[in-house]
Amino acid sequence: MHNKFSSFREKLTPNVRKVIANALWLFTEKVWQLGLGLVVGLWVARYLGPEQFGLLNYAMAVMGVVSPIAKMGLDNILIRDLARDPEAKEETLGSAFILKFFSSIGAFCLTVSFVSLTNRTDYLIPLLVGILCLGLVLQSIDVIDFWFQSQTQAKFSVWARNFAYIVMSGVRLLLIFLQAPLVMFATAMTVEIGLASLGMMILYRQQGHGLFNWKPQLARMKTLVSDSWPLILAGIVIILYMRIDQIMLKEMVGDRSVGIYSAAVKISELWYFVPAAVINSVYPSVIRSKANGEDFYYNRIQKLFDLMSLLAYGVAIPVTFLAPFLVQLLYGQKYLGAENILVIHIWAGVFVSLGLAREIWITNEGLMRFAAVTTAIGAAINICLNFLWIPQYGGVGQPWQPSLLRCFLPI
Repeated sequence: MHNKFSSFREKLTPNVRKVIANALWLFTEKVWQLGLGLVVGLWVARYLGPEQFGLLNYAMAVMGVVSPIAKMGLDNILIRDLARDPEAKEETLGSAFILKFFSSIGAFCLTVSFVSLTNRTDYLIPLLVGILCLGLVLQSIDVIDFWFQSQTQAKFSVWARNFAYIVMSGVRLLLIFLQAPLVMFATAMTVEIGLASLGMMILYRQQGHGLFNWKPQLARMKTLVSDSWPLILAGIVIILYMRIDQIMLKEMVGDRSVGIYSAAVKISELWYFVPAAVINSVYPSVIRSKANGEDFYYNRIQKLFDLMSLLAYGVAIPVTFLAPFLVQLLYGQKYLGAENILVIHIWAGVFVSLGLAREIWITNEGLMRFAAVTTAIGAAINICLNFLWIPQYGGVGQPWQPSLLRCFLPI
């Protein structure tokens, strides 16, 4: 057995071995966080109850809507550029950091101001949104993560994020034991982002790099913005698909409905780390494969689409039949009704997986404007259907829109 494994390993090229190792690190991170996060997250949901859990998820949804502005649509562009030209690392990272930092501050100010004006009699919602949006500012240092990804060295980002996750999971359990208020759980989420960012800075420096070596350049910033603005728009409308439902549910039905819906969504999205980890690991190699010819390049992309489909169906089919059991086991009687939402929402994962794979091709071919247009059309239809279906069906009506629209629109 050992000889067969050694023989198989010897057949792999060094680049393939590096990609596999990178993917395994990302899988290890997400599996570890999945196990720990599932246990701690369920305790938090049971402790808060549907109303407060719904309020926390509403604040997270508001933050999510503006997060594409803070991220500037630069994630995949940075990985692409750093993989193509690692020698220009200092200029690329420095320019990207300045863009992300100031855009996240702008997103923070805009969001907190808007929420404060629309919730003048309820201080809690602006406070929760403000605390969570502060994490967007701290997250601007994550440009370091994209350097590690471009060099298939995900293990360093994994170490930093896992350390923060483990520490703050312990803090969340302590908060439950102390019967802490809702605001403290939002604070824990922001502190976790700060710890992870600090860990990345330390590891980046230990690898012989320095933040003070970054060289922001105005010309480089203009190029990045020119490439990324369609992805910013696409990111906003994608988030509208994923999170506008929770915002509209709160405004049209109430906090409890958001809590029930969020419980189902958290189960259906538990496995999203799998396609994301695969995409993050193969992205640099797929980009480089184009140099070997169009046939080789598109063969790689087709295999990636096949793998994404297989993974998605392998999850959606069993969960469809196990939904009532899963909701009862994980959340209990308080979240009764989430199983109906889960049965529908789990199928959105098929199109989410394919969309992640498609994003590689779109970015590499420079077709970001096409993505922005198609996703904008889909988001508009989604919001219109929300207005029609939520009053009649509540949370059960909403999951149909993303699943149906992703069947017909290339998003």
